[in-house]
Amino acid sequence: MALGGSGQNRRGVSGVGIEMAMMDYEEAIRYMQNAAAVGIKPGLERIAALLGRLGNPERCLRAVHVGGTNGKGSVCACLTAVLVAAGYRVGTFTSPHLHSYTERFRIDGRPVAPARLTELIWEVKPALESLRREGVVPTEFEIHTALAFLFFAREAVDIAVVEVGLGGRFDATNVIFPEVAVITNVTVDHTDYLGETVEKIAWEKAGIIKSGVPVVTGATGAALEVIARECDVKGAPLFVLGRDFYPVERENDLSGQVLAVCGWWGAYEGLRLRLPGRHQQRNAACAVAASQLLAERGWRVDAAAITKGLAAATWPGRLEVVREKPLVVLDGAHNAAGAEALKEALTDYFPGRRLVLVIGMFADKERAAVAATLCPLAGAVVVTRPPGTRAGDWRELAALARRHAPAVYEVEEIAAAVAQALGFAGPEDVVVITGSLYLIAAARAALLGLRRPDVS
Repeated sequence: MALGGSGQNRRGVSGVGIEMAMMDYEEAIRYMQNAAAVGIKPGLERIAALLGRLGNPERCLRAVHVGGTNGKGSVCACLTAVLVAAGYRVGTFTSPHLHSYTERFRIDGRPVAPARLTELIWEVKPALESLRREGVVPTEFEIHTALAFLFFAREAVDIAVVEVGLGGRFDATNVIFPEVAVITNVTVDHTDYLGETVEKIAWEKAGIIKSGVPVVTGATGAALEVIARECDVKGAPLFVLGRDFYPVERENDLSGQVLAVCGWWGAYEGLRLRLPGRHQQRNAACAVAASQLLAERGWRVDAAAITKGLAAATWPGRLEVVREKPLVVLDGAHNAAGAEALKEALTDYFPGRRLVLVIGMFADKERAAVAATLCPLAGAVVVTRPPGTRAGDWRELAALARRHAPAVYEVEEIAAAVAQALGFAGPEDVVVITGSLYLIAAARAALLGLRRPDVS
């Protein structure tokens, strides 16, 4: 099937044409959701079979593979912006999305058009149906991964920035042989699938390490030891945050930061970063180190591209200010390490200001640890139910919050929870909305008046 041109170009730009295109898109999304196996099923057999039916588009891609517990998306955003600034055509695959599936598949930072994604899904459909007849049913994320690689091959990208979905070793993305691998950090998360210790989780994440491919990591302690052993076995050069490269803060406020990133190459000074939070300095440093390694492997990435790219990088839903008076901040701190990073940022940026917290988390997340970290900072806490079946007993988080906060309220519907928090806040207070990224997406849509185009 020819893949050039958007649905708008084929049908014209009339309201009827756009509506028809969106109906086609929604039908394609429903097909993809219904065709997929339910749940998370680690393993590479199904994605290998699907990609084989599609002609193995991943084999023609040069890529950077980004894994880790937290910060993967931010590193991908920074790397994408740097490579675009260097003049390359860049495909980026990340997950989850906030408002539309199209956000997962980007060219030069721009989401795929709905009509183009529709065409790709219908192109993949015969392969899915053929596999189903043989008893092979890929998961939805495996379908997304195949769509991404097919899209990037069709678009003839120069390089792809690929985010790991879960873990690494048995993640669907782990069929590529990258130029550089990044493991941002390793903390406890997704224990049902990755194991309950940092060492086990690090082993899973270290699975993206390939023979001879340089690795950048911000991991520490026992996790770093596991990654270092894997690098030794694979003959992969290892570059460690704090040892081989590091950020140096020059300026830091909610509107952004200025830093230097120093390393084996010397120093890149005067780097402006729009992403607030000290943790983003570490993410940016990992992106710079990966960019430097690409340069050393022959890619045309210089100081000007690094400077321009970091200054342009954005990542919605991470310490994002969406309203003033009261200030409303969104942050997808969905695990204990993310909560610690958010606490650090709130302490840095809002000393002495009253905080109102809106929070909702899935049942399989570290609710107690997150509540203990964030709720003592708040004058009032509104607990809400995140979207999806993983919410479980969402009110349990309210019981945990009451151990740490003077006033805790339970409001199931997200828009109503946000409205109640705004009602509690004075013009100089700060409303912080955090927890599940799916909650962040719903709250962001309500606050910004966005219409979610996808089928839920």
